[in-house]
Amino acid sequence: MTISLRPILPLAAALTLSFVSVGYSAEVFTTNGVAINGYDPVAYFTDHKPVKGSDKYKATYQEATFHFASAAHRDAFTANPGYFAPQYGGYCAFGTAQGYKASTEPQAFTVVDNKLYLNYNDSVLKTWRGDVSGYIKKADANWGTVRVQPDP
Repeated sequence: MTISLRPILPLAAALTLSFVSVGYSAEVFTTNGVAINGYDPVAYFTDHKPVKGSDKYKATYQEATFHFASAAHRDAFTANPGYFAPQYGGYCAFGTAQGYKASTEPQAFTVVDNKLYLNYNDSVLKTWRGDVSGYIKKADANWGTVRVQPDP
């Protein structure tokens, strides 16, 4: 008995093309595998400014490596990463509010209600600050669909 694969081939081809056309979707925005371009997420809360971390002090969260300025900052993060990690995986908060993923720059940030929000650049940050609460509501509503989009 011979089995024909002819009816299966179009389906196999379609499935192969669908996998090829989908880009990688990460939960956390990274550059070379490092979140926040190597800046310390805890420092935004303690120093109220971006502080470059060191690969001497690092931790992994949601498959991304975070760098810290000190062992104390690393330990604080590992004790409660959900508190210190940037919202929307460190993707641009304004972009998320608009419905898409965008990269971020460490100096373009705000801390609102003990949550860290990063933005694409200083110009976008200025727009973001024009209606922070409104943009947070939109970004919160959009994050479920934005989080699975291909990386920018």
